[in-house]
Amino acid sequence: MTAIVVLGSTNMDLVAHVARPPRRGETVTGRDFAMVPGGKGANQAVAAARAGGDVAMIGAVGSDAFGPALRHTLAASGVDIDLLRTAEGPSGTAHIVVDDDGGNAIVVVPGANATVTSLVPGDETLIATATTLLLQLEIPLPAVLDGARAAHRHGVRTVLTPAPEVTAVDTTAAGDTFVGALAVALGEGLPMDRAIPWASAAAALSVQQGGHVGTAEI
Repeated sequence: MTAIVVLGSTNMDLVAHVARPPRRGETVTGRDFAMVPGGKGANQAVAAARAGGDVAMIGAVGSDAFGPALRHTLAASGVDIDLLRTAEGPSGTAHIVVDDDGGNAIVVVPGANATVTSLVPGDETLIATATTLLLQLEIPLPAVLDGARAAHRHGVRTVLTPAPEVTAVDTTAAGDTFVGALAVALGEGLPMDRAIPWASAAAALSVQQGGHVGTAEI
């Protein structure tokens, strides 16, 4: 039995470290550069495997040079990649600028991840053998829904990391919004497993418009 199946993204992270991020139209000199295999799905798969889990990955890499590197990282970490597809074209990439204050700016280009629009033969069979299915939102939503429905049909526990949930306009006080909404939910008697998603939704709404806490209609 495969204990954990991950249905999700694989990316090659292209990371540049700079003293400060460039302004619009500006070029700055970076200090160093690294290529790091990543993607929310692959990250979860590697973490679970390194923690001792029996893990399999469903997703896609591209036919470019990054594809074999992403496959190698997963396999070397003990992840079963038999159902990791190869799509014609580029692999997913994340272009990341990290500054000396610890801030970052990221551009994600889905690449092969965008081709994972549904389950294909063999995927549901693998999911049915699992105890847990891990999902994120870096592949098209129809595939995420397909995976969740397949897991439900076979009584498989499903864990969704709702990221990236929304396009953030202003993250000011997002954490404060979460805590305030959580306090209200708990005060109204909601159990923690219902209060946390409600508070998360409130925080997600708050970052989609400019301004500070209290400006979002929850």
